[in-house]
Amino acid sequence: MSDHTTADPAGAIDYIAVEQSSRFRTLKRTQRSFIFPLAAFFLIWYFVYVLLAAFATEFMAQRVWGDITVGLLFGLGQFVTTFAITMGYVAFANRRLDPLASEIREDLEKAQGDA
Repeated sequence: MSDHTTADPAGAIDYIAVEQSSRFRTLKRTQRSFIFPLAAFFLIWYFVYVLLAAFATEFMAQRVWGDITVGLLFGLGQFVTTFAITMGYVAFANRRLDPLASEIREDLEKAQGDA
């Protein structure tokens, strides 16, 4: 199967062929190799926080400094982790995903224009 996108005589692009192309499969595989491990990490981190809050209340209530507790630090850590994952994904997408997606889009636009 060719990696080049073609339009049929009616000008319609064969999106099934695009989806099955090696470049598009590489794009999906690259995105998933980043997203799935980070999603698993974050869900585990979140559930550890929830379970500690529910079942290790003495640990979570330990004061670290003044009225700041371990639970509060873990809760704030959830926000920090969310922002870090978001920034990491944006950087990854800009560096690895967007160039490949742009190539695919340009080929589709060219094929549509040639039709």
